[in-house]
Amino acid sequence: MSKKKGFKHKIGQLHLWLGLTVGFFVFVISITGALYAFQAEITNYLRKDAIHHHEKNTEKKAVLPLKVLEQKVNKHTKEKHPVHWVNVPVDKKRSYIFYYYEHNPKAWNFFEEYVVYKSVYVNPFTGKVLGVYDETRDFFNIVKSIHYSFLLRSEWGAYACGIPTLIFIFMLISGIILWWPKNKAARKQRFWFNWKNVKTWKRRNYDLHNILGFYASFLALIVAITGLYYSFFFIQAMIYVVFSGGDTSYPNFDHITTKAPIEQRNETTLDKIGKKAEELYPDAYAYSLDFGHPHLDDHEHPNYSVFVQQLSHSYHINHSLIFDENSGELLHVHEHKDKNLGEKVIAANYDTHIGAIFGLPGKILAFTLSLVCASLPITGFLVWWGRNKKKSKIQK
Repeated sequence: MSKKKGFKHKIGQLHLWLGLTVGFFVFVISITGALYAFQAEITNYLRKDAIHHHEKNTEKKAVLPLKVLEQKVNKHTKEKHPVHWVNVPVDKKRSYIFYYYEHNPKAWNFFEEYVVYKSVYVNPFTGKVLGVYDETRDFFNIVKSIHYSFLLRSEWGAYACGIPTLIFIFMLISGIILWWPKNKAARKQRFWFNWKNVKTWKRRNYDLHNILGFYASFLALIVAITGLYYSFFFIQAMIYVVFSGGDTSYPNFDHITTKAPIEQRNETTLDKIGKKAEELYPDAYAYSLDFGHPHLDDHEHPNYSVFVQQLSHSYHINHSLIFDENSGELLHVHEHKDKNLGEKVIAANYDTHIGAIFGLPGKILAFTLSLVCASLPITGFLVWWGRNKKKSKIQK
């Protein structure tokens, strides 16, 4: 009786009932994570004819001004909402991507939340539109929304996914405690499958749950915590404080603002800003420019900031440039190398979460890990169901 009421027994009961409570949610979050793992590779393949414009002799040609391209995009799409931003590749062999993006903060689900979310691929030398994609109907964006908010409005849907993930972290830690062998004999059977003389499915299922759970748990903790970053502010703050060495204030550049009068802004101001970004980072992958139009959920921007993505496969190395949006003059540069460790970890959070920080091998690992995590609620339920079935037979 004393053993039954011991520490491991209590942990086991919590592990069981919490697992039965959130198992379905953990399965959905994990399986959608696996489905999303190769989103970039699959999307780039399906859109390859739009991504590459195949314009010849580009080194002898000049790209059209951004405002001219914007007009051509609007004329082609006939969209009533204005273009929000454009992703500009430094390699001019690739197409520019213009985005229409309007967010409805009063909506309650994914499909109503995004009034419009379209990407338009354009040949920057001719203005020819090569592809228009409705991102709200894109398979991977739907999968991402299920993974992040169960297709609920992102503002509070994130909590619907975040709470089961918090419980899943406890499940991982308690699982390691329950797995921990009492002696050397038990240890041999905990590290690998020994099914030579095992004939029952219950024992095989039990080993699958224990052994796969053990090997997955340490990486799964990292993936779960980086996922919670998007659900709870205290996780964001905790990560930054820990890796910045105790610094509780994130670098703030709100005081660097536009000083030039609006009369200085003209049709080529954005091109001037883009040219400066490419001069500073000629080997970068791409940068984003906001067109500055009013939007449905418009909020004040303290300054005009340009995000520069250094690598094609990952966002974790990036630079922030602040410009005077009226004159186009560069006001401040915040490079990746100048960031403290807390900033770098925050910047790497997304790529760490999906495995992209290690390139394709990292994504393969994240895919495999997600499948294992998806299997744990199933094998765990079968362990519980098998024991209950055995008890009912004994009672009969």
